[in-house]
Amino acid sequence: MTHANGSILQRLKGTSLVTRIIFGLIAGILLAVVSPEYASAVGLLGTLFVTALKAVAPVLVFILVTAAIANHKPGERTHIRPILVLYLIGTFSAAVVAVLASSLFPSSLTLASAAADVTPPAGISQVLLSLLSSAVANPVTALMQANFIGILVWAVGLGIAIRQGSETTRNVFSDLSHGVSLIVRVVISFAPLGIFGLVASTLAENGLGVLGGYAHLLAVLLGCMLFVAFVVNPLIVFAKIRRNPYPLVFTCLRESGITAFFTRSSAANIPVNLQLAEKLGLHEDTYSVSIPLGATINMAGAAITITVLTLAAVHTLGIAVDMPTAILLSVVAAVCACGASGVAGGSLLLIPLACSLFGIPSDVAMQVVAVGFIIGILQDAAETALNSSTDVLFTAAACMAAGEVREPVAQARV
Repeated sequence: MTHANGSILQRLKGTSLVTRIIFGLIAGILLAVVSPEYASAVGLLGTLFVTALKAVAPVLVFILVTAAIANHKPGERTHIRPILVLYLIGTFSAAVVAVLASSLFPSSLTLASAAADVTPPAGISQVLLSLLSSAVANPVTALMQANFIGILVWAVGLGIAIRQGSETTRNVFSDLSHGVSLIVRVVISFAPLGIFGLVASTLAENGLGVLGGYAHLLAVLLGCMLFVAFVVNPLIVFAKIRRNPYPLVFTCLRESGITAFFTRSSAANIPVNLQLAEKLGLHEDTYSVSIPLGATINMAGAAITITVLTLAAVHTLGIAVDMPTAILLSVVAAVCACGASGVAGGSLLLIPLACSLFGIPSDVAMQVVAVGFIIGILQDAAETALNSSTDVLFTAAACMAAGEVREPVAQARV
């Protein structure tokens, strides 16, 4: 029996990380069905995995960005600007898709649940002010609180300053980046166990029965996200690289989207995306900045959530929506999504802001937020998978368009 178990373990070691994650996913589902009590207990594995990712991500981003800029050779091109354009186009397009889907398949809500004890921002100005405040935060505080905007600003500033220093100093940061990257690879190698624990405990404690009453709303939300992932994003990428985008799309969804689906945190998935970008052979000076930046501002899934839930409340209250207002909502949703927190449920707190466009009172809007938390088991998971995988997708598209990819995308495997 021991020899048989050893053979199984050896085979698993020889498979790709994604294959092992699928094994963990299936094992988690089976354990939740057979023994919910034990399934809840193994949730500790999932908690430890997500906590480890969140712990290593701020340090990795700070060191990697600093080293990339410090060692950047004068005259060498990066592609941050076109990636930012892709991020903005993708987020706005997602909001437009959500508006159209909500018009074709309107959802009604039962607004009777108690509002979650959270405080939404008072307006778009507060969202923008929060982003600016994050940018000038104390660097130690930014690292402790995983404030990636602040981390990026300080890393860029320190990297520029170190470029004026000695080659020895630049080499130290380069060695540090390789060391932290090695730690990240070790953490990511435990993803199958982490996802096993996350799936088992989530199904054991919540089940899917709670989602039955919101099936139509979930169908609209998930349908929009799938449409953006498999139609809108490929069109955007095709316009950029002028070749079949689907190999790249499927690679990003498979190797970034799966882990993001279960961790439900764009911030926690940053190490996964950085490793994938490296395996895709992307330009390091580019992806070391664009990936953590995307985890903060590239929020197509969040734009869909904000738009669909807001229009569901509008439909429930019988408020008429004309085309100019729908376009304005798309813009507001895109801007709000850029300010959404990169943690589980971060986009839900921005729904009251969008609801205020239609004069919906705060107490009603917060009930919509509560509905969002109820369906968050699937909604937030799918939203994060779309957000995070698109960070790598658009970064890869920009690098491919510039002809700066070391190896064909189809050959990259985690």
